[in-house]
Amino acid sequence: MEHLYETNSSLHTHIVMMKAWRTVESNLGKIVKSNGLTMTQFGVLDVLYAKGPLRICELIQSMLATSGNMTVVLKNMEKQGLIYKETSATDKRATIIGMTEKGKQLFQEILPQHHQEIEEVYRLLSKEQKALLISLLKTFKQVHTEEKQCQENQF
Repeated sequence: MEHLYETNSSLHTHIVMMKAWRTVESNLGKIVKSNGLTMTQFGVLDVLYAKGPLRICELIQSMLATSGNMTVVLKNMEKQGLIYKETSATDKRATIIGMTEKGKQLFQEILPQHHQEIEEVYRLLSKEQKALLISLLKTFKQVHTEEKQCQENQF
């Protein structure tokens, strides 16, 4: 069992990566939270801002979220007037989620400050270190190569 915790073992690598992520994550989101949003809600606005209106299953795939959690998030965001839901014109079984003008304005107000937060966290890395980290992290795409398809009858 001792070999599992050896320096540079897979377990040690995972522990170091998770601790680093917790540190990064704890230093992000203050701006988002001070504007009354959760990071998941901000993520929804981010995806909708970048991609436009999406079917719920497409939104869930883009955010790497679970449908159960997303249902509550979207319900709350709709109550706040940040998003709208409508039935798809091409498939009455599908629901389309879009960003309201209020949601767009809030996102545009928060985004520059959020980017500044990110810059502050990652400023300790050089440009070369960031490129190396990105390259290394992209390696993990190989672990999960089978993407779920957004089926027509889903959501």
